[in-house]
Amino acid sequence: MNFDKQIVIVTGASGNLGRAVADAFHRRGAQLVLIDRRFEQSAAHSSSNGRSALRLEVDLTDAAEVTEAVATAVERFGRIDILCNLAGGFRMGEAVHETDAATWSFLFDLNARAVVHTASAVVPHMLAGKGGKIVNVGAFAAQRGAARMGAYAASKAAVARLTESMAAELREHNVNVNCVLPTILDTPENRAAMPDADPSRWVSTEDLSNVILFLASEYAKSVHGAAVPVTALS
Repeated sequence: MNFDKQIVIVTGASGNLGRAVADAFHRRGAQLVLIDRRFEQSAAHSSSNGRSALRLEVDLTDAAEVTEAVATAVERFGRIDILCNLAGGFRMGEAVHETDAATWSFLFDLNARAVVHTASAVVPHMLAGKGGKIVNVGAFAAQRGAARMGAYAASKAAVARLTESMAAELREHNVNVNCVLPTILDTPENRAAMPDADPSRWVSTEDLSNVILFLASEYAKSVHGAAVPVTALS
């Protein structure tokens, strides 16, 4: 998969998955626009031709900030070819009737509304450029409800439905929209939170990155509205 000179936006770029995806695109020649709420100084990435990636600190729940960031990226690079919506949040532990308004707002704003904000800002540029690829991150667990995960499952289920709707709207315009549905990711944070679990049964960020890059590539040009499960050993 060659992404030479492709302009790629990665949200949630400072997280474990975001870094893995950005590095994978970088190795394949992409020009990167890295978006997150904040970056550590050590999180710099460079593109394959030696120019630094464009890093933008953005609150994805603020539509105006997202629009401004995308405009900055287009001014720098001229277009947007690929959008990877990786940013998201997780909370669980309360029954639906006990879940407070702050949790509902946090999960829907970061998991679902952020996808709408990036779509609103990026899709017009893809339409003007006659095509593009969008990959969203849902959750395998959100394919059905589960006790004490109602708010999270609902917010991630919304990502799948948004993906399907956008795919139906944009496929005739040469814009592919798909999503991945991973199970638990093997990250340092998850290992610390679940010390008795077997991380060999979890999904590595490298494996999930490979699926995301496939959906962003020309190999997936006939794939529209897919929700691809990415699962480890069960």
